[in-house]
Amino acid sequence: MILNLKVFAPVAAVVLLVAACQSVPDSELESNSVGSDLSDSVATSSTSDSDIDTDSIDSGSLESEIEVVDPSAPIPGTQEDLVQNVGDRVFFGLDSATLSPQSRSVLDKQAKWLKLFPDVSITIEGHCDERGTREYNLALGEQRASAVRSYLIALGVEAQRLNTISYGKERPYALGHDEESWKSNRRSVSVIN
Repeated sequence: MILNLKVFAPVAAVVLLVAACQSVPDSELESNSVGSDLSDSVATSSTSDSDIDTDSIDSGSLESEIEVVDPSAPIPGTQEDLVQNVGDRVFFGLDSATLSPQSRSVLDKQAKWLKLFPDVSITIEGHCDERGTREYNLALGEQRASAVRSYLIALGVEAQRLNTISYGKERPYALGHDEESWKSNRRSVSVIN
């Protein structure tokens, strides 16, 4: 009943306002059909509202069905959604393109997420730390990106949705020259195209 009043009251106010603003010749004022039509519809609407059994409505179930949207939440299917809700990167050991159990766990989530958004394609970037030659790191970065791609394909993601690129040591995440920085740079990153 309250919901119907919340919807009906503004609509009735707009109709009354529009009707009041309309100029009508004096000869038609005595037989104003707009006012009588509006009165009839208000009366009809009022009687139909009283026919509703409001006791049978469980307000608790209505509250649980209302989806509260967090305005700061990322839009589903975007890079921000992937980063916040799934994870966009996996890490590798020194001179290795082998996926760790932690990496496989992240990639399992990525595969599920990609299946939810079948129109999304990604580029898998392979990265390395600063040690080693440029050529060696480009090849190792490609092996890392290919390992991620192969794993996602094995989980059912279509191959045509997955591109790879190697940046080697050219795009470090951490700029330090210590083991922590090197660990952060030995990674692959999934980026939405």
